[in-house]
Amino acid sequence: MAHDSKNAARDAPAQHSNTNQRFNDSLQLNKIGRKRMRIGFVVMLAFLAVIAGKLFMIQGLDVGKMAEAAEHQRTVVQVLPAVRGKIVDAKGRVLAESVVRYDITVSQLNNTAATSFKHYEANQATPVVYTRDEGLAQLAKALSMPFAAVKKAATGSKDFNYIARNVTPEVEGKVSALRIPGIYPQATTKRVYPIGQVGGTVVGFLGSDGKGLSGIEQTMNDKLTGKDGSRTFQAGKNGIIIPTAPVRTIPSVNGQTVKLTIDQDIQYYAQQAAQQQKSQYNAQWVNITIIEAKTGRLIALADTDAPDPNNPGATDARNLGSRTVTAAVEPGSTDKIMTAAAVIEEGLMTPMTHVLVPPTYTVDGQNFSDAFPHGVEKRTLAGIIGDSLNTGTVMAGEKLTPEQRYDYLRKFGIGEKTGIPLPGESPGILADWRKWDGRQQYTVLFGQGVAQTPLQTAFIYQTIANDGVRLAPRLIDAFVDPDGTEHLVKAAPGIKVISPKTAQDSRDMLESVTTVADAKDVKIPGYRVGGKTGTAESPADNGRGFDGYTSSFIGMAPMDDPQYVVAITVQRPQGLIYGVTQGYTFNDVMGQVLHTYNVPPSTTPVVKLPQYYQ
Repeated sequence: MAHDSKNAARDAPAQHSNTNQRFNDSLQLNKIGRKRMRIGFVVMLAFLAVIAGKLFMIQGLDVGKMAEAAEHQRTVVQVLPAVRGKIVDAKGRVLAESVVRYDITVSQLNNTAATSFKHYEANQATPVVYTRDEGLAQLAKALSMPFAAVKKAATGSKDFNYIARNVTPEVEGKVSALRIPGIYPQATTKRVYPIGQVGGTVVGFLGSDGKGLSGIEQTMNDKLTGKDGSRTFQAGKNGIIIPTAPVRTIPSVNGQTVKLTIDQDIQYYAQQAAQQQKSQYNAQWVNITIIEAKTGRLIALADTDAPDPNNPGATDARNLGSRTVTAAVEPGSTDKIMTAAAVIEEGLMTPMTHVLVPPTYTVDGQNFSDAFPHGVEKRTLAGIIGDSLNTGTVMAGEKLTPEQRYDYLRKFGIGEKTGIPLPGESPGILADWRKWDGRQQYTVLFGQGVAQTPLQTAFIYQTIANDGVRLAPRLIDAFVDPDGTEHLVKAAPGIKVISPKTAQDSRDMLESVTTVADAKDVKIPGYRVGGKTGTAESPADNGRGFDGYTSSFIGMAPMDDPQYVVAITVQRPQGLIYGVTQGYTFNDVMGQVLHTYNVPPSTTPVVKLPQYYQ
């Protein structure tokens, strides 16, 4: 027991020491715990401050941005397309116009999200609830489309897609009445050409983007195209317009109407006549150009195989443009009247000047002959023109210097564009007189070695018909605003080419061609007429020589006061090739023009200038 007491006495300090150590450790742990708590508290305060700041930003400072973003997400902008202006003829009859159509579009996101929707049938207070598929089935029925095609177009993640395009207003009404979420009809237009091929090369057509690709549609695209407007509104998640939200509308401005000088009745008649000529002579193409002589207004520009602008893809690309301005060909003898007018204007000859014309004529080493054999003939200048003698024309024209010959060609408008508002106009081919070779300086006197469009050649005759004043071709009469305000196109001033006396002498020679010379079959009962035939070789497309002819007849009437010019050009006819054969078509077309416009019959005697002298 004494031993135990000693041990207890020995162990007491150690136990006390251990107790102190544990106490100290406990104090240290408490300190560490309090420090960690303080750090955690600070971190928590910081976190709460960040959250509070974010809430403040969201609810305070960023309210406007959040609202703007929310509005943007449900804002729908519909284009209000401007209606393209009409193209009308001289009497206001429609050649081209745009009709209202609708594209049926879909927001796939909005439509897919709407698993069902309510629809109020007519005269029913209780709505009918449709599933999405039932609604799309109704839509397919309204569009006369397969359900599968409609559902495929409406399903996906796009915010915009087409379901159907160019539907009629009646169909659009059925679609809108369904009020299917995410389905938005959008107004558009479709271009239509009520009289099809008539004037097709003049009117032109549009591309898939709605812009003109040919004819007046192309050259006057800026005038015809208006300015689109817009309609901005808010739509809910289901795609339905929110009725209480504001709607902002910017109205569209429609395009101007283009009023042409073309008369659709005469245009139709001329196209039919041209097509008949093409078939009769198995020609490559035929063009008929009709001009109002005293104004330069173009009454008809008729081409064979003209396109139907409603379906231009069905027409050979070579026939899409107007050959009146694109086809540069050698005119042949129709140019001889220019040579005669030039020598008369210069005081070198008169219609009655005597010329001893040989069977062939040689000058500067160049030999010239005529289309028919003949001996030495005592001809007047009128007789040379009357029977279209190359030899006599060269003999008359050589009195002019090469520079004078060139200057008269230019004065009559050869070698330069007329400025007519049709695409692809050719200036023709007229080399500078200093570049003419030994033969060309003479061939230009009778319409070879020079190339002209049918329009350029026709305006030679317009100049003579108009007392020597050449006018610019006029194809557009006016531009008309959507409100009906008409803006007339001012005529360009004319250019004096020859004197009225020379023009009268030239007309007398042209009339004598039809009364006593090689075109005596050109006759229109009750009217004095005059004109000239033309024949020239056509160069081969491969550039190697010639492989056909260009045959033409150009005339005017009535000769006592010329009102109209009709020019007929036939490319590569088979069989009879001389221009006199086109005179019969001239009789038909010019007769129609004179009667359509109630031109009074001639009251003065016909002119028959002597073709020979004794």
